[in-house]
Amino acid sequence: MSKTMTLDILTPERSVCSVEADIVVARALDGEIGILSNHAPLIAALDIAPLRYRKDGEEHAIAVNGGFLEVKDNQISILTPTAETEKEIDFRRAEAAKVRAEQRLAAPSPEIDVRRAELALRRAMMRLKLAEYVHR
Repeated sequence: MSKTMTLDILTPERSVCSVEADIVVARALDGEIGILSNHAPLIAALDIAPLRYRKDGEEHAIAVNGGFLEVKDNQISILTPTAETEKEIDFRRAEAAKVRAEQRLAAPSPEIDVRRAELALRRAMMRLKLAEYVHR
């Protein structure tokens, strides 16, 4: 039996990655999911969170902005509005976005879309969380 799975992460604009992985950990809306080879078929809605995978003993992380995960026959397919690899993220820009969103939420005004500011803060926090994986 195979010990690896194929992980494909797709956005409407591009294929973010297509790799073989030993384990994949994603955050669904109701909690984290760990997937090993020969996992039972599964479909789950994803939260805004880093997706982690291990390949040949090396850990990687990708920022996933929600979407859906499907597991079937050692194939994991992620469909997400946007995703960024650890190398694509500008951490200074993410920090600035976090500060901006926090300022908007601290002093909301009628022209501020609070839900949009909350989502911007969650995306910025996720990108900064990826720094933990990159700089370990």
